[in-house]
Amino acid sequence: MRKWAWAALAVRAHLLMQATDMKEDILEQLVDEYLMHRGYFTMHNVKFKPKRTDPDFVSNQDSVPSDIDVIAFNPKLEGPARIIAVSCKSWQEGFDPEGFVRAIETSRNWAGREAWRGVRELCRPKWSRAFLDAVEEHTGSRSFTYWTAVTSITKGRSRDVWERNTDFINAIEGNPIQLVTFGDMLDEVWDKLSTTPAATELGRMVQLIKASKWVPSRTPSVKPPLTILQREI
Repeated sequence: MRKWAWAALAVRAHLLMQATDMKEDILEQLVDEYLMHRGYFTMHNVKFKPKRTDPDFVSNQDSVPSDIDVIAFNPKLEGPARIIAVSCKSWQEGFDPEGFVRAIETSRNWAGREAWRGVRELCRPKWSRAFLDAVEEHTGSRSFTYWTAVTSITKGRSRDVWERNTDFINAIEGNPIQLVTFGDMLDEVWDKLSTTPAATELGRMVQLIKASKWVPSRTPSVKPPLTILQREI
């Protein structure tokens, strides 16, 4: 058996043993499905927090863990693409990378809390170290691609302010950062699917949408069904 196949079996066994609670966030579930569609083994909600032995550890600030939403491993790939660590931001209004970076730099709140707390692994060295340690513990490597998965990108739509942020990149030891939208994932799945039944629920859902020939329309092609109350009348 090839070396990568042994690695795949070992990682899969480890992921099963380390299985965590069911994913609650719908974007996390879809990212998980998308990465499996691309051939990755995945796990989710991986806890991490600074070690008590970390010189910057503060008990009343660092005792509650954060989560890596999804960690994905593809044994057939090499380099940072082999492992993907995902932080999901499923905000319905979309993601404003420039605004979020400004909020971090000016110590303002974002989405109801201090902005840096939403990506603490990119903003505080002790949390960066904990994040890297968690990835290494579960995959055996500190080389990976960091994904920020979002519903959409708003205001300017430039990804560079996020993906090329030197402070963020340095915080995770030079690993690449990618800002990935749900639309990016749908585009790839849509283009690659044939009529052969897909292996994931996301793939099967997209196949069903393609088969229906559906496109958004302001005018329904059929009248909506009557409600229970209307039928009784």
